[in-house]
Parts: sequence; structure tokens; C-alpha cells
Amino acid sequence: MKKNQSFLCCQFGFKKMNTVVLVTGANSGIGLGLCERLLSLDTEGLQLCLACRNLRRAEGARSALLTSHPTAHVALLQMDTSSISSVISAAQEVKRRYDRLDYLYLNAGIMPNPQFDVKAFFRGLFSRNVITMFSTGEGILTQQDGVTPDGLQEVFVTNLFGHFLLVRELEPILCHAGRTSQLIWTSSSNSHLSAFSLEDIQHKKGTQPYSSSKYGSDLLSLALNTHYNKQGLYSSVICPGFVMTSLTYNILPSFPAFLWTLLMPVFWLIRMFTNTFTLTPHNGAEALFWLFKQKPESLDPYAKYHSLTSGMGNSYTQARKMDIDLETSESLYEKLLQLESEVRKKLKDEQKESHHDPLNPAGSF
Repeated sequence: MKKNQSFLCCQFGFKKMNTVVLVTGANSGIGLGLCERLLSLDTEGLQLCLACRNLRRAEGARSALLTSHPTAHVALLQMDTSSISSVISAAQEVKRRYDRLDYLYLNAGIMPNPQFDVKAFFRGLFSRNVITMFSTGEGILTQQDGVTPDGLQEVFVTNLFGHFLLVRELEPILCHAGRTSQLIWTSSSNSHLSAFSLEDIQHKKGTQPYSSSKYGSDLLSLALNTHYNKQGLYSSVICPGFVMTSLTYNILPSFPAFLWTLLMPVFWLIRMFTNTFTLTPHNGAEALFWLFKQKPESLDPYAKYHSLTSGMGNSYTQARKMDIDLETSESLYEKLLQLESEVRKKLKDEQKESHHDPLNPAGSF
């Protein structure tokens, strides 16, 4: 293949690839760690697409991946899961580029304005729940949510609804007779039933929108299996464990970076007592990578696949039952379908208004 043809293939020509993978939130952290691991496994038969909100950062991630894997096929896609129009536009672009999609990693997520309860933290240090507190942030983390220009709660749409809409848009290339495709959600151990309510799926009234959105993704994954397995589409959920990423650092924004470095020996010590301290994006991506190699039909739709790391630093994946039920998952699915209908109608109406010129009514020239 000629050099310019190779570049075009990397950017736009995808028909020759054996496996097509799209990763949202791929420019850093666990998403980038996953991409690195996937390319270490296969650079010839893999078409990898990084779907990111910030293209400048995405280009940096792509350059880093190509530095370590010069023959890899890595494409970029601009997409902001907090924006309905961005998701729909990006999905249309994906369908123009690809005629199939084998893996869709729903990894993008935010935890805006985290509030750290110092008093609760020190109380937890001297309780029997200290390991759980460190592993999940339970009882010590709240967030201040925002509202997007679409009128939706920012955490809900970024972490959950934007991805749901993306799946719905990509049905034609995800569902094909005679082959399987996988949806893989990056959830969290901070996913708690106590933070979620069917009467408030956007979590407008609470202070734990992140936890609510992650519990919602657990429920939605089950519902998607119910509705799509017969079409060859399977959904799974993972937990990356406690990983040192920008999201983690933002929990204490005023905490100097070097202090996080000084804390690493403490975290390694804690890992002798709990296997959830994966710490690095490479280790955190373990379950995401493990699922890439599994037959989706063999996976448990009620399980969350956890990235774990032993005290000696060995990474592995373990399935743990989620605290979810089919009835609640179906109710959430129906509510999301209804919301999808509403936002599509609103977007259509806005597009009509933007194209209507009152000084030049339709039919007048």
C-alpha cells in the first residue's frame, strides 16, 4: 500500500479491516490504556477509532499510539456525549465510514465539581468500612451537576443518555445477521442503588449524579441485552477499580500533584489488603481488554466485570453480580426511549426554526 493510501486508510478507508473498534473518551486515562493494549494485541487486523470531545487532545493520543505502533490504523472522531446534536452527527459520520462495528466501548464519563467530605473521610479511616470507602468513594463524594444547552443534566447525558442515543443511532452497523457485536460500558464501584431513582433518572434533585449515572448504565446494559441479543448485539459492564487518572485528581483539585505521587506507596500498601486498587490506566483497562477476547454469548448479563490487581501487581478480571433487576432495567429503558423521542422532536423543531427566514417565507423568491 502506498504511503498516501495508507494515510487515507488510517483516516477514512475502513472496508479492509477485520475488526472495527470504537472507543469513546479515548484520549486519556482508561480509554487510552485500553487502546494501547488493543494495539499491542493486533495492529494489522484492527481498525481503531478514537471518539473524543477534544480533537486536539485526541490527535495527541493518536500520535502517541502511532509512535509505539507505527503500522496501526487509528482514526479520530469528534464527539461530545453531552451534546445531542454532536452524538447524532458523529453517529452519521461513523455510518458513512464503516459498514460494521464489532466493539463499541462506552467509556466517556465525567464527575464535575466533586466535593470531598473531609469529616466523613476521617471518620471512615477509623471504621471497618475504610477499604470500601477508599475503593468506592462511598459516603465521602458528592458532585454539583450542571445543565447542558439541550436542557439535560450534564452528568446524566454525558455518562448515560448520550451513549444510549449513540447505540440507537448505530443499530444498522451494530446489528447484523450471522455475527455478533459488543457494547462494553465503563461503570464504577461508585454505582449505588441508593443514588438512583426511576422517578428522577437525571438525578436533578440529588447530590450523587455520578453514582446515579453509573447505576443507570448497569441497568441499561441488562435491558439492552433483553432487546438486542436476538440481533447479535451483546452488552457488558466493567469496573476499572481505583485508578489514578485526571478524574481521580480532580476529586481534590487543590491537592498538589506531587502529593499524589507521595501517596502512591500508601496505595500500594492498601493493595496488599484489597485487589480493587488497580492504580494505573493499563491495569484499570484489564476487564475492558479481557472482554475483547471473550465470546459475548458466554457472558453473564447480570455480572459486572472488575479489573483487579493483586498485592504483587498481577492484573486479572473477576465477575461479580450486580445489584440490579430486570423490571427496573426495563422501566429505565422505556423512560430513555421516551426521552429520546422528546429530544429528537425538539432538535427537529429547532432545525426547522433555524432554516425558516421570516423575511422570506417558504415558496417566496
